[in-house]
Amino acid sequence: MATTTKGKSKTKSSTKSKFSKETYMNWFESMLLMRKFEEKAGQLYGQQKIKGFCHLYIGQEACVAGAASALKEGDKWITAYRDHAHPIALGSDPKAIMAELFAKETGISKGKGGSMHMFDKEHHFFGGHGIVGGQVPLGAGIAFAEKYNKTDNLCICYMGDGAVRQGAFHEALNLAMTWKLPVIFVIENNGYAMGTSVKRTSNVTDLHTLGEAYDMPSEGIDAMNVEDVHEAVEKAAKRARKGDGPTLLEFKTYRYKGHSMSDPAKYRTKDEVEEYKSKDPIEQVRQIILKKKYASEKDIEAIEKKIKEQVAESVSFAEESDFPDPSEAFKDVYAQEDYPYITD
Repeated sequence: MATTTKGKSKTKSSTKSKFSKETYMNWFESMLLMRKFEEKAGQLYGQQKIKGFCHLYIGQEACVAGAASALKEGDKWITAYRDHAHPIALGSDPKAIMAELFAKETGISKGKGGSMHMFDKEHHFFGGHGIVGGQVPLGAGIAFAEKYNKTDNLCICYMGDGAVRQGAFHEALNLAMTWKLPVIFVIENNGYAMGTSVKRTSNVTDLHTLGEAYDMPSEGIDAMNVEDVHEAVEKAAKRARKGDGPTLLEFKTYRYKGHSMSDPAKYRTKDEVEEYKSKDPIEQVRQIILKKKYASEKDIEAIEKKIKEQVAESVSFAEESDFPDPSEAFKDVYAQEDYPYITD
């Protein structure tokens, strides 16, 4: 039967000392880059330099930082449309991500995808998908390919709490468990599917317990804590690599901004937002770094300055880049080797 943690998220404070100085410093820099990048993206959207849809990741940074430190090169990643932070955590160039937001030809998807469709083959990032829940069966399919090819890799598949209402979610979980696929399903439960709370849309509010229907190991995680995220993903990865199949993790997290840039988020109280800001994942790591004397305040200020400059460089790069030639609209639609009769 599935092992679940009902009601409360699982934390393991007794194991937190096992992480190295290097790990804490990497977490801090990675999450801070995500935060500052997203804050700048929000500002640029307000200036109408970025257009279309734009979903920010501010507050949820630990969900990807902790997973990135727990997984290895060659593992595949896929997510929904709140997708700027994932490639940043994997090492994609922020300049290319910002250029994509500007719809420039130097963008990570050649300016064709925009905010919701980031891809980076080099860093094994498979998107960035605008259809709610559409990436879940794709994640299972990527994991199937890894098993079929007898690799030691897995796929980590992220989705929002709203996506678990889709039939594709249940179909993917059923097949993944039946075929023992090396996939980690992650529900990023930030409490709201657009503007509707989980409590108003589901009789089941501990979403990880949905895995019980498939006898899938399932767990709720305090995803405001990067250490707990790392440990949960590390455990699920070991299971997948052993051939024991998938795991369903519910990352209990929070977004400080609205669902998208067009959402004023008036459905939440100020007290609720402030409560979660008091658990800020970046601040938690900052305090541990200072307490353990891994870095001084001056060192942290230097990191903050470096990241600020990095984000500024990404904006300059995006602004100075050209828009794609109109002919690009007809390229990358089909794989040329599969359709040799299609010409430019």
